[in-house]
This record gives sequence, C-alpha cells and structure tokens, in this order.
Amino acid sequence: MKKHFETEAIRTQMERSQYAEHSAPLYLTSSFVFEDAEELRAAFADELERNIYSRFSNPNTKELVDKICILEGAEDGLAFASGMAAVYSSFVALLNSGDHIVSVRSVFGSTHSLFKKYFTKWNIETTYFNADTPEEIEEVIQPNTKIIYIETPTNPGLDILDMKYLYEVAKKHQVLLVVDNCFATPYLQKPINFGVDLVIHSATKLIDGQGRVLGGLIVGRQDLITEIKYFYRNSGAALSPFNAWVLSKSIETLAVRLDRHCENALELAKHLQNHPKITKVKYPFLSNHPQYEIAIKQMLKGGNIVTLELKGGIKSGQTFLNQIKMCSLSANLGDTRTIVTHPATSTHSKLSPEERARVGITDGLIRLSIGLENIEDIKQDIDQALDKA
Repeated sequence: MKKHFETEAIRTQMERSQYAEHSAPLYLTSSFVFEDAEELRAAFADELERNIYSRFSNPNTKELVDKICILEGAEDGLAFASGMAAVYSSFVALLNSGDHIVSVRSVFGSTHSLFKKYFTKWNIETTYFNADTPEEIEEVIQPNTKIIYIETPTNPGLDILDMKYLYEVAKKHQVLLVVDNCFATPYLQKPINFGVDLVIHSATKLIDGQGRVLGGLIVGRQDLITEIKYFYRNSGAALSPFNAWVLSKSIETLAVRLDRHCENALELAKHLQNHPKITKVKYPFLSNHPQYEIAIKQMLKGGNIVTLELKGGIKSGQTFLNQIKMCSLSANLGDTRTIVTHPATSTHSKLSPEERARVGITDGLIRLSIGLENIEDIKQDIDQALDKA
C-alpha cells in the first residue's frame, strides 16, 4: 500500500520492543553487546548488519535515517551532529587532492568558508557560477571537476536553481550533483526526482522546527553513502541518539507545520510588496520572482523564508532590528517563532563586501524566517519596525 507523505512521516518507526511501546523509545547507550565471538567478528567485518557502537549506528539514528530516505526517495543515508558536519563530510569523503568543485555562488557562509579557507589547503579548488545565469556552469566545469554543489532556494538570496537542467549538465560531464535541500525539506521538494545524487539537510532548521537540537542528514545513492559512511565512523561526526529521537518525532509534524509556515510567508510577502521603506521583496511563490516558473515546477509551496531590501543600508537594517518587539533576532531559521536576521552583519559577515555583493547580499537585506504565530501579529510587528527604520 503506497502511503502519503504525512502517513510515512508518522508511521515509519523502528520495531517495537518486548514492552510494546506506541512511541519509539530512546536508546541512550554508547555500545551494544554480542552473543559470542563470531557475532562480534561478523559485525565488524560488515557481514552482519547490527548495532556495534553509537558512533557507528543506533536504533534512534537508524529510524531517523530510514524515515528521511523514504520521504526523499533515497537509497540510503547517514545522520550527522550538525548540518555543517554533513556538508563537510560529503566533500572530504568523496574528493581527493587535485579535485575541483563547481558551486552556485550564493551558498551559506560557513560552506563558502570551507571552500575558500580550508579545502584549498588540500589542493581542492572551487569555482562559482551565478544563480541567475546558470548557463555559466558549462564554462567553469574543468576536467578535474568532481561535484556540482547547489542550494535551492539559496541562502539568503532565495534564488531557485533548475535541477533538471543541472542534472543534464552533471550527466554530460560525468560529475556528481549535490543539493542542499534545507530550505525546502522533502515535503516541499524532492531533488532525487530530478536526478540529484546526494541531498543534504541541516535538520536543525525546519526538520526540527522548534529550535531545540542540532542535526544534519545526507541521503542519496547507496554507493556514495557507503563511501561517506567510513569517514563518518572514523571522524566522530555522528548524531546523538537523543537528537535523532527528537528529530524523528519532529518529522511527524513537518507537513502540517510547513503548510502554516508557507501560508504565513506568502501572505506577509504580498503584504510588504508596496511598502515605501522597502525596495524589493523576494519570495519564490511571488509571481514577480525571477525564477517563479522554475519554483512552481520544483516546489509544492514557497517555503518559510522571505527577504526584503530596506532603503538606507546597514543603518536602516540595524534600526529595523532594534525596533522589533515580538519576533526574535537570531541567526537560526525554520523555527516556530518568526526570526529576523541581517545577513551582512551576521550569517555572511565573514564574506568581504565584494563577495556579498556578488551573491546579492546588500547592506539593507533582511531575512525573515516566518514562524507559526498568527499572521496578523507577525504583520503588526514587522510594520511597526519598518515605520521606524
């Protein structure tokens, strides 16, 4: 029987123990025991699939991974201590010195730092292409290119990349296509349906959805996950069983939460479009979004992030933040609570002004992560802060 997304998210669970619990229990143990020497040997030789040590696997992390694989349509996956641990591990496990990455220019600030500050130490270079001119990608792919990496929607610019087109490019050049699906989650978008090889999540964001725990996920082709698995085991990047338990429970409400997130975000984006203090409002499901046609083809709904550009640059941006009364000032996103962020002075402050300009992060750009509060209360708080900005 084929089940709908919401049903799979709720009903995918580990086998019940002898206690017949309705909700999956926590397995807070560092290690597991064996019946005899042969079982121990077979487990470590990968001849027997069973839990050995919670840095390798645990019933709670397995349930989480099984669930996200079903929801994404992936063959296999791994759960990490954070989203950045997942990003880092995917590249380190799959690349060698001398390899080359092609990435969309507008990526999360920490990902950019990995590419430019750390990977270069190991002779792994990155070349960027612009989200609004994806045809550039053909010009920057090199003979040693191994991975095309994108976010869609991008952070914080909300650019939409055409995954079907990028799959064709990756296939033509025989390189891997890796997508950060953090802003959309598998409820709004399934990159594997477009031919993507690996999908990465910061589960800290919408998958948790309540600002409680850190977590990261990689799902995709089994051969690639197997390659990453050995680095994962040896590097200690594993997700804790407690966080895995929280995230697995969080996924049960992902669809209903995102329905409300998206409804609120679209209404706020429309409300702000003609505000005199704002030069531009951007949201994937606004018809004036530059990649609107791609967005409605790839995504079920537009997500919970709205960006706006204030007149007056950094001064106006900081004044706006200082006037916020109800919404939270934080660098996180995807929470039940609406969050206001000024990327130029926070999440992307380590980028030079020139680098920020190239990815569309102006001094007056504000990122709004729209929460689950009543939309009228969100509007009221944003409006009163704009009036004083």
